Amino acid sequence: MRKPIVTDKAPGAIGPYSQGMETDQFVYTSGQLGMDPITKEFAPTIEGQTKRALENVKAVLEAAGSSMDKVVKTTVFLKDMNDFAAMNGVYSQFFTGECPARSAVQVAKLPLDGMVEIEVIAIK
Repeated sequence: MRKPIVTDKAPGAIGPYSQGMETDQFVYTSGQLGMDPITKEFAPTIEGQTKRALENVKAVLEAAGSSMDKVVKTTVFLKDMNDFAAMNGVYSQFFTGECPARSAVQVAKLPLDGMVEIEVIAIK
């Protein structure tokens, strides 16, 4: 089984992709920016954008019947690696106990000039 995930609780795709895909066992989210799904505006700080990006991830996971505590891998894309500590402070509020595996990389630019983008893989 392969099924696209669609929810209005996270920003819609801004290109030819899905907010996420679910299979029989896993949920794969597309990268979620720190954008409000209703206003389409970014929070002004890395902390605000990280929080919103993770709330968007959570919404996509829940639309597929999964949750943040079932995440096994995350990838964090940062516009500026100097924001790592601030991002990590917010990130740690969403993942406690046995935290998922994670990669964090600095990129030259993110869509719509965001500061952070986060994608995850979770168990269904």
